[in-house]
Amino acid sequence: MKIIGEKINGTRKRVAQAITERNADFIKELAQKQAEAGAAWLDVNAGTHPDREADDLIWLVETVQAVVDTPLCLDSANPHALAAAITAVNKTPMINSISAEPERIEGILPLVAEHGCQVIALAMAAKKIPETVEGRVVVIEELIEKTRSAGVPDKNVYVDPLAMTISTNIQSAIIVCDTIRAIHEVYPEFHFTMGLSNISFGLPARSYINRAFLTLAMAAGLDSAILDPLDRELQATILAAQLVLGQDRHCLKYTRAYRAGVFSSS
Repeated sequence: MKIIGEKINGTRKRVAQAITERNADFIKELAQKQAEAGAAWLDVNAGTHPDREADDLIWLVETVQAVVDTPLCLDSANPHALAAAITAVNKTPMINSISAEPERIEGILPLVAEHGCQVIALAMAAKKIPETVEGRVVVIEELIEKTRSAGVPDKNVYVDPLAMTISTNIQSAIIVCDTIRAIHEVYPEFHFTMGLSNISFGLPARSYINRAFLTLAMAAGLDSAILDPLDRELQATILAAQLVLGQDRHCLKYTRAYRAGVFSSS
């Protein structure tokens, strides 16, 4: 289970302020803490106006890379900003994201193919998320056809079945898990990821919902997630879920994490 650290995102008030003020120390601290917590990638999202997004994204990339060597996940729907930021990275980045929307396919997929990037592929078409498993599978299969035609290896694609809040559709978690199973059965080399906390938006005590959903999604085949790597309870959930799913050979990850104080004996 690989974590994409979510915290360097300009849609967050304090991060947006840091970007505007060029507060490098604040961004560096977020990067270091997430890297130390074991994030496989650090998501970097400027979240600013398209006219300045390229400059802001490059600044974020350079600021983060000054203190960590963790690969980056460049998070933008703006092809110009992505093309500029790719020139500043030290390691081949992940791209977040493409969808079946023509402007994203035409503007972003060529960058993914040219630079050999891993890419997150959203189950979204025409700015609309299908409400059913069948609808999402159709969109994902359309995307798979596009990525293969562009020469992107299946193993470089991380399908995002799009977790939507349970507060508006009580079946949301089931739809995500069933979508993962349906795609994984036919396309076993593809990976899966998602923004975990979307599932609990608008509800109280969100951490309990997030942890329960994460376990179910991992059982369905989820092998990556965009989440807060500093959340010790989530980290413990991942370790315990890997253990009971038979993904932790000789229970080594679990027991080592216990000795390191990741969770208590209770």
